[in-house]
Amino acid sequence: MNIRAWWDYQWGDNTLGAYVIVGGVILSMLVLRRWISQYLAGLLFRLVHRIWKDVDKPSFVSLVFRPLGFFLIVLVSVAALYKLRFPTFLDWTLFDFTFRQIIQAAGTILLIGSFIALLLRMIDFIALLLSRRGNLGGDLSENQLIVFFKDFFKVLLVINGVLLIVRFAFGFQIGELLTGLSIVGAAIALALRESLENLIASFIIFFDKPFHTGDQVKVHSISGVVERIGLRSTRIRTEQKTYVTVPNKQMVDSLLDNLTERSHRRGDLRLELDLRTRASQVEEVIRLAREIFSRSPFESTAVHFSDVTGNALVVTAEFYVSVQVSVSEFLSERQAAYLELMKALETMGIELAGATTEVRVKAEER
Repeated sequence: MNIRAWWDYQWGDNTLGAYVIVGGVILSMLVLRRWISQYLAGLLFRLVHRIWKDVDKPSFVSLVFRPLGFFLIVLVSVAALYKLRFPTFLDWTLFDFTFRQIIQAAGTILLIGSFIALLLRMIDFIALLLSRRGNLGGDLSENQLIVFFKDFFKVLLVINGVLLIVRFAFGFQIGELLTGLSIVGAAIALALRESLENLIASFIIFFDKPFHTGDQVKVHSISGVVERIGLRSTRIRTEQKTYVTVPNKQMVDSLLDNLTERSHRRGDLRLELDLRTRASQVEEVIRLAREIFSRSPFESTAVHFSDVTGNALVVTAEFYVSVQVSVSEFLSERQAAYLELMKALETMGIELAGATTEVRVKAEER
């Protein structure tokens, strides 16, 4: 058999030459995929670079290289195989679907899925670029908005991908399908009412901005640092290093104390002096406390003789320290002030209430 006859030889409703051409195209794409993907990624980079001048080319190429290569292989393979006639001996039926329809649906699913995966990587890159800009600009509060909308657009993109697969792979009319699902959707919306409320609350959080990622907050009895704000809930790392998930609706509807936004830290001291303490000594204690708490880093100090109880003369002190002072420094300065005041009380011979207890035994007279 000469080459011409071999080339025109019919097998499976197609010539051997047609199989060779299709196989050669697919094989060539597999071999040249790396270079073609890099070239197309470079063209996409030029387009993106016109919008964002500070785009990092290596990061962009490495991020879209693999999904772009997979999409090209699927696209070329589907287009090449489409040129072949489907063999009649393979045209069998499975559950009212022919094998040809199954193959076409699988090819359509792979094509749409690879394209959606490529777009998802593009969304990741744009979010990464915007996050870097936020870090350079010093406005870290925008990063949580970027993460939120990245997840939001990914969900929308996946939903659109599923609808495209339903339409082009399985042949359903999307309009009729959405109409039929509207009643079901209403029932699902009622069942998922709390989830929808949390979703709406997440939008309120991002636009009203009562707190940001990294803020220390207190809601209900939970106090900790916000690590992530999601579509449904907010994750908080507590002071006990546990990881608590709070629904966004509670973060919006509850009284929330943003400790990061406070201007000062407050300290309180309550001295219960012995009832035998003289008035002049109480005045001296107040004077010393005001002097001690007037030194740096203490601010806005208030010391008063506030109460007389059944067993003590009460002197209270309130003082504030700027949040620019670290917590460890605040605790150290407060401890030093307390010790200095205690030493002054010892020097003056003043005892605290309950420091001494006298027990008297009286003999019964006969």
